[in-house]
Amino acid sequence: MTPSASPPRLSQLAAETFLRDLRERVLPEAEAINLPDLSPRQVMAAESEADELLFGGAAGGGKTFLIAWLMRQASRSGLVLRRTFPELEDSIVQECLRLYGDPSRYNSTKHVWTFPGRRIRLGYCERFQDVLQYQSAEFDAIAVDEVTQWEDPRVYEYLLSRLRSTRRGQRVRMVACTNPGNVGGAWVIRRWRPWLDPSYADPAEEGELRWFRRDERGDDVECAPDHPDAMSRTYIHSRLEDNPHLGEDYRRALASLPEPYRSQLRDGDWSIGVEDDPWQLIPTAWIDRAIARWSRPTGNMDSIGVDVARGGRDQTVLAPRYGRTVAELVKRDGKDTPDGPAVVKLIVDTIGREHPCIGLDVIGVGTSPLDILSGTGYDVTPINGAEAARDHRGEPLFDRSGRLRIRNMRAAVYWHLRELLESDEIDLPPDQHLRSGLIAARWKITPTGIQIREKDEVKASIGRSPDEADAVAYACWVTPLPRFEGISDIIGG
Repeated sequence: MTPSASPPRLSQLAAETFLRDLRERVLPEAEAINLPDLSPRQVMAAESEADELLFGGAAGGGKTFLIAWLMRQASRSGLVLRRTFPELEDSIVQECLRLYGDPSRYNSTKHVWTFPGRRIRLGYCERFQDVLQYQSAEFDAIAVDEVTQWEDPRVYEYLLSRLRSTRRGQRVRMVACTNPGNVGGAWVIRRWRPWLDPSYADPAEEGELRWFRRDERGDDVECAPDHPDAMSRTYIHSRLEDNPHLGEDYRRALASLPEPYRSQLRDGDWSIGVEDDPWQLIPTAWIDRAIARWSRPTGNMDSIGVDVARGGRDQTVLAPRYGRTVAELVKRDGKDTPDGPAVVKLIVDTIGREHPCIGLDVIGVGTSPLDILSGTGYDVTPINGAEAARDHRGEPLFDRSGRLRIRNMRAAVYWHLRELLESDEIDLPPDQHLRSGLIAARWKITPTGIQIREKDEVKASIGRSPDEADAVAYACWVTPLPRFEGISDIIGG
């Protein structure tokens, strides 16, 4: 008699998958549990509608607790990441064990927590290649603990593609938690620049939603919320005092750290320890020094720089200069200066009976006001940033040392402003947009001389056109004072 064939045996993985799917069908609604209350800032984070949330700042601000709470309460298929597995074991795993209270729900081999209607996967990404292990997965929530440990921002950006859910009404979001500093601090500040970068022209309030997209060149730019590619972001600052469970010993330990770690970890200060880009044209310290010296000018207007709007969100900006002091800037939306006569009226209304030198941007619509002003006797110097940098004799322009040749007129006017600020010979008005535009200027050496970052590149970097910075550079370029060896000594007649 032939023995009957034994029934096929399910593999352990197949059995677990079958049971999990069965539980989700039988229990379509995830079970509710009682978890400890959140702090007010953790509540802000949990209730935020942002697609991308950065919750960071001081050490001990409850970042790991927030991740564990959100994954258990608000996600059905979640992924929690640290840079390495040992870091995961020391932080997230311990917090989940303490918070969830049922270790039988945790598969320590697969690093997965399983609950009725919920599955929380714990993972790591030490290098960009590690992120590919998640390329076929999908999650309705991804949380990263200490995101600044990732030096390569592509890791974070790739993970955004794993966010999706087919369940109707399921919230989908990315949560990044971290302290300031570390190897990835710079790209995190850039990504959340409206909240973290003091040079950003249009700063955002804590918890405020802003929308971003990738433009045609692949740059991350701020956009309107109704743009089809827009994703929202926000930042919420975690503070040490928000965590009542930490004792004075921990607070004293943070206070004893040397700088910049004390300010980063105790206060959550994102600005401390952040250095200028090595190719930043004008050091931030020079700009801030010039702003700190500023007072309202008196006397006669020596020059005025005019940057004409080129459409969109650009502005026409006028920068009146009185000796060493640039006065408060005059700004009008591009729609209010649509043509040459409108620009000329704004200039004439601003200068009144004064007769300053006028440095006028003539690219685009600037040629029309040039023709009008020149025909009525005003002293106008046309500035075309794309032209080769040459003096009134037609000779190439060099920097103050005489060794670095200047490539074009855009580089020339900005390098001249750099020399003035280096020597503390110009005072700037306290204008955040002006400051951010100057900080965003970058330079490089090319075979044909010093080149400055193009206006469109600056616009992509700071989220707006550097109209204020351009106008100030023009005002300083056409003024014959102060004079010293260098560019400023050869621009006049």
